[in-house]
This record gives sequence, structure tokens and C-alpha cells, in this order.
Amino acid sequence: MKQAKTNSMRKLDQQNINYSVNTYEISDNHMNGESVAEKVGVDVAQVYKTLVLENIEHAHFVFVIPVNASLDMKSAAKVVNEKKLYLIPLDDLKQVTGYVRGGCSPIGMKRQFPTVIDQQAEMMDSIYVSGGERGIQIKIKVENLIEGTKAQIHKVTQDEQY
Repeated sequence: MKQAKTNSMRKLDQQNINYSVNTYEISDNHMNGESVAEKVGVDVAQVYKTLVLENIEHAHFVFVIPVNASLDMKSAAKVVNEKKLYLIPLDDLKQVTGYVRGGCSPIGMKRQFPTVIDQQAEMMDSIYVSGGERGIQIKIKVENLIEGTKAQIHKVTQDEQY
């Protein structure tokens, strides 16, 4: 069965950016990033999640971080010159981005929001991000993701405590 194009795929096609699509079986339950990496058959360090945050005035910001990392909220706010950021309410995600939880891609949202990719991505040639629907991951060169989303690179994840 031929894979239908998602908004993120259409946007990458319009920009002539190369990518590959990996699909996996989904369940009704929310799946964590480690499970997604396992289903796609790649190292968890290559799989990134997309988080959408907002300031008090409801301006939106996108952060792309490794699935096994946590966003450092203070660093994230500082990078986008905000005092404080909040995770967008899940009920607002589809209306704001066009995507659902578990299928939110940093590429092809309804509007181009300021986007920040965690600096760990610079150590990779390619990473996997959501393809715009649950069960779809896009493998894309980091430089192409930066180009396609007009992203900045900054350290926005918490240092792990051991």
C-alpha cells in the first residue's frame, strides 16, 4: 500500500529536501520514544521528539530534542528571549500545529514557529522526527531539518543526573 503524503512530507518535497519514511505499527496507547526507536529499528539517540511551548501571550515555540532527554525549560525560554514558557495544552495542539500528540512534526505546521533543535543533533548526520502522523518517522539530515524549519541550534536539554 502506497504511503499517503503528510503535510511534513509535502513541505519537504516543495523545498526539494531529501528524506526517507519509516512506518511502524501503532496502538491506541501513547508510545514513548524508546518504543518508537525500537519499532523503527534505530538507536534511540537518533530519534527526536517535537515539543510545542507557549508564552503567557500564547505565542508558540517549537523545540526538537532527543526522545530520551528532558527539555530544560529555563534554557528554552532564554534561547527564545522569553521569561517563562509552558507546554501547550494537548487540547490545543492540533488547532495550533495541525498535528496530534505522537504525530507532531517540526516540519509543515500550520504556521512557521520559531524552532530550536537541541545541539546534540549536531553530532549526528541524520535524525528521525515525526512524519506528521502517529506511526510515521522521517529520517532527515540535520542540516536539511535546520534549513526546512529555519531552526536554531542550542543546548536546551537538561544534563542527566546520575
